[in-house]
Parts: sequence; structure tokens; C-alpha cells
Amino acid sequence: MTELLEQAIAKLKNLPANEQDAIAAMILAELEDERRWDEAFARSPDMLAKLAAEAMAEYRAGKTQELDPDKL
Repeated sequence: MTELLEQAIAKLKNLPANEQDAIAAMILAELEDERRWDEAFARSPDMLAKLAAEAMAEYRAGKTQELDPDKL
């Protein structure tokens, strides 16, 4: 376990049980989400490469536009 994680857990131990459970649920959900993303990318590396190539081709053909953060 890393030192940073040990520090975080030490602080969590001082929180009320309901707050500990809420943070634990967030961590577990994040870990599960990462696992699902990893699986999805592992199953489709060719598709991801194809999508990236298509996006680059559109960019080179001038079919894209720069995002304006003020208009999001």
C-alpha cells in the first residue's frame, strides 16, 4: 500500500461510519468503472484504432472545428 493511500485511510478511520461507507462506495464504483473501461478497450483495440484514424482523416480534410469552451 502506498504512503498516500495509508494517509487517506487513516483520515477515513476518523469519520463517522456513514461517511466512511459513502466514500468506500465511491471508491468501489470508480474501481468497477475502470475495470469495465479496461475490458471494453481490451475487446476492441482495432475499433478504437479505426475510430482514431477516421477522426484524424476528418481533421486533415478540414471537416472539424476547434471547440470553443465558452460555447459548451
